[in-house]
Amino acid sequence: MTRAGRTRPKDRCKVSKDQVFQPWLEERGIKDVEAFVPDMAGSARGKVVPAGKFGGSPMKLPEAIFGQTIAGDYVLNPHNVEDRDMLLVPDPTTLRPVPWSTDPAASVLLDCFRSDGTPVDTSPRAVLRNVLAIYASKGWVPVVAPEVEFYLLYPHSDPNEEAEAPEGRLGRTEGARQPYSIDSMNDFDPFINDLYMHCEAQDIHIDTLSQEMGPAQFEINFLHGDAIHLADQVFLFKRTVREVAILHKMHATFLAKPMAEEAGSALHVHQSVVDKDGRNIFSDANGKPSEYFYGFLGGLQTYMHDAMLIFAPYVNSYRRFLNPWASPVNLSWAVDNRTVGLRVPDSGPQDRRIENRIAGSDVNPYLVLAATLACGYLGMVEGLKPDEAVTGSAYSKEFALHRHLYGALDAFKASEAMRRILGTNFVELYSIVKDNEYRQFQEIITPYEREILMFNV
Repeated sequence: MTRAGRTRPKDRCKVSKDQVFQPWLEERGIKDVEAFVPDMAGSARGKVVPAGKFGGSPMKLPEAIFGQTIAGDYVLNPHNVEDRDMLLVPDPTTLRPVPWSTDPAASVLLDCFRSDGTPVDTSPRAVLRNVLAIYASKGWVPVVAPEVEFYLLYPHSDPNEEAEAPEGRLGRTEGARQPYSIDSMNDFDPFINDLYMHCEAQDIHIDTLSQEMGPAQFEINFLHGDAIHLADQVFLFKRTVREVAILHKMHATFLAKPMAEEAGSALHVHQSVVDKDGRNIFSDANGKPSEYFYGFLGGLQTYMHDAMLIFAPYVNSYRRFLNPWASPVNLSWAVDNRTVGLRVPDSGPQDRRIENRIAGSDVNPYLVLAATLACGYLGMVEGLKPDEAVTGSAYSKEFALHRHLYGALDAFKASEAMRRILGTNFVELYSIVKDNEYRQFQEIITPYEREILMFNV
């Protein structure tokens, strides 16, 4: 839990600007504060406030922002037919400079409360906090480390054009796959250097960077830590990558499958659980895998079918699973095997962890951490067992994921387990949002239909 997460909601609503924010803002000469909430898509929704007025009078936004689709449309939330406001409380642990701003600016994340001081349970940050509270009731603390992939793209504004790799510093467009190539990364040195500089300015703890399978596709690893803190880091990192790309006259995308013939982009999550003494409960006293380790794996294999809508939230997400050389096709597990959906890195007992490789980079980081931890928790408390570890390539095994969004949507809506752990109000609203997005997609006639079907059916 963050420091703000341990404070009672009603007390947090009374934080004085003079106590927390103003000294920090004045010391850095900040002019404006970007105050925002991560919505269902993981986008920033909020307000820009003059620094001198920030932290004084209460801020409000309509609770309906959590019922916005990726296209910006609103859906009807049956639990908020009044379209009520929510009280926004800045989390002081998230106050950061905005390094790309022309005038000195800062950003801060907001937590959302109703008028009675209770958290808004459809807020993605609150959903993750609730899952962590369930772990805390057992004396457990999850430890996570995300890995995020993204593409740099040549900038254009025509949605009918195919996405293309940008030119590097020598004016050359990458035309072949160069995974782990140092030379390919060096071609984008100016972008990479600014990315690290902007992340350091915001206290975003990124670790290593590597060239991935696609042209101008990169992966960033984050240092392991607290789940709320890491979700905040990924959320801010996505904003930073897009802004730095613009500074270098490029676009950046976290779409799961931006190019038809290239690898998709993933968000892998390394996860373990420690007790109150910091011991990894995935290992027993002899250093062997514990029953909790196998239970967590069993929970992922059992309940991720119910939660797939969070791991693959858009119609495009399911295209990523079409190329088995780049993405998992089932929930098999094995040690040190990148063909499986659930990989166990080869490590010592204290570092024993499970890497969930199912999610695309298009996910909401708060929700994907909440969902993977929820599935693992259910497996541990229910004493579930995983299948036998696979040998060889898991790509040769049966495809065992949902093949399209509507199947995942039906499974999510019907899941009593997801309602119990993530909250009924959240499950219902998230399902309504995704149903609306899918219906909007169905109304679009694609180039395939015009070119192949139009005059041949």
